[in-house]
Amino acid sequence: MKVGFIGTGVMGQSIVKHLLNAGHEVSIYTRTKSKADDLIARGANWCVSAKEVAASSEIIFTMVGYPSDVEATYFDTEKGIFASDVSNKVLVDLTTSTPTLAEKIEQFARERQGFSLDAPVSGGDLGAQNGTLTIMVGGSSEAYERVLPLFEAFGKSYRLHGAAGKGQHTKMANQIMVAGTMLGMTEMLVYSQAAGLDLKNVVETLAGGAAANWSMINYSPRILSQDYTPGFFVKHFIKDLKIVLDEAKNMDIELPMTQLAEQLYEKLATKGFADDGTQALIKLWWSN
Repeated sequence: MKVGFIGTGVMGQSIVKHLLNAGHEVSIYTRTKSKADDLIARGANWCVSAKEVAASSEIIFTMVGYPSDVEATYFDTEKGIFASDVSNKVLVDLTTSTPTLAEKIEQFARERQGFSLDAPVSGGDLGAQNGTLTIMVGGSSEAYERVLPLFEAFGKSYRLHGAAGKGQHTKMANQIMVAGTMLGMTEMLVYSQAAGLDLKNVVETLAGGAAANWSMINYSPRILSQDYTPGFFVKHFIKDLKIVLDEAKNMDIELPMTQLAEQLYEKLATKGFADDGTQALIKLWWSN
């Protein structure tokens, strides 16, 4: 297929590599061209704007930072995706964004005889590198079936959850659970250290029992080796948690654990760690 990809960051880079390895023709755009040099060397076609990517592709993926970035990528009147003809094309937003914006994009695409899917992912940098991402999709079954072969190239689990916006709602449910496991993992390490335990032994033991979870298995080793490089940025997790809490307010429900997680990550960001990985939460207790 002729595939477009806009936003080749930490995860986007790996996804594009999987698409290239699967034999697809991939056109790319990202704000800083130098960050795409490796992909261009591997055969990706460089475009100067999101509009140009859309014009040269059948299926267009976006994976940018914030809902405001999504809005600009799609709706900029000169360089955005909708400045191009999107008839019979499928637009797939992999960004964790708002359900409302996903619905707006779908409506615009439909009015222009195109299709749209909101398809946020989970699995972090390791999932992207290994092609094992979980993909949560909202939109029409027709569009989903067209994109499914591409999801198979970089994902391990993918499912259509309903109409436009439902993929984003599912990702919010995912982030609620991740918030809880990140807090639990951090407190587990703080407690174990205070008790004088061997932290590596504790992590290996807990990984075999009821306490096992993705956050602990993947992020505890990074913490123990003082590796705080971002598989997922603190600043982006704060963005996600704010979306969760806004949606919860709209639905008139309370999420106290998620609220606490948002407060702790905000505190972490104010200490200068917004560009670290989410495992840096431990720095609220440890200075390493």
